[in-house]
This record gives sequence, structure tokens and C-alpha cells, in this order.
Amino acid sequence: MADNPDTPCLRCGTCCMANMVADADPDDLARWRREGRDDILRVWHDALWVGDRLLSVTTGMAIRDCPFLDFRDGVFACTIYETRPRVCRDFEPGSSAICPLGGKRPPG
Repeated sequence: MADNPDTPCLRCGTCCMANMVADADPDDLARWRREGRDDILRVWHDALWVGDRLLSVTTGMAIRDCPFLDFRDGVFACTIYETRPRVCRDFEPGSSAICPLGGKRPPG
């Protein structure tokens, strides 16, 4: 998620429950390899799009939420925030219809 002081994140987790784990780009994958983040790479390699559903290759079950999303003290938090994928870094609260702030961010 992009840091935007004009539209602070609600930490509701909605954007992280939208199959984001499947959207790692080649730069993300290369960075995780350099960082030795086998934990992240294992999760990414286990995800497979079948039609419009994201499935675990290992279990065959649907993947709905980002596996790196944690809920504590009433808010959601990213457990890999410092090395999160570009799609997450570039996401701005209020920039998408899936965000409860959708359509409420300031113009600009």
C-alpha cells in the first residue's frame, strides 16, 4: 500500500482479501530470491489461477485471503510489509471500488 497521508488506510484488510498474492511481478520475485524469502516464494508458487479462481496447487482449495495478512488488536496488518509486492506497495486507499474509502480520496 502506498503511504498517503491524505487518505489513511483503515486497516480493514479488504484489499488484501482480493487474490493479491497472485500478482507478484518479476521484480518482486527477483527481490524475494535475493532476500532469501523462500517463505514468500513457496506461497507464490503454490498459487494457480484456474478460470477466475485462485487455487492452492497443494490442497486444491480456493485461496481467498493473502496468507501474509494478520489480524491483531482489531486491525489487519501485513506480515511482509517491508518486502510486499509492487501491487500492494502501489495500492492507494480509496483508489478502488473494493476499498471502503472508494471514491472518497481527494483529487490529484
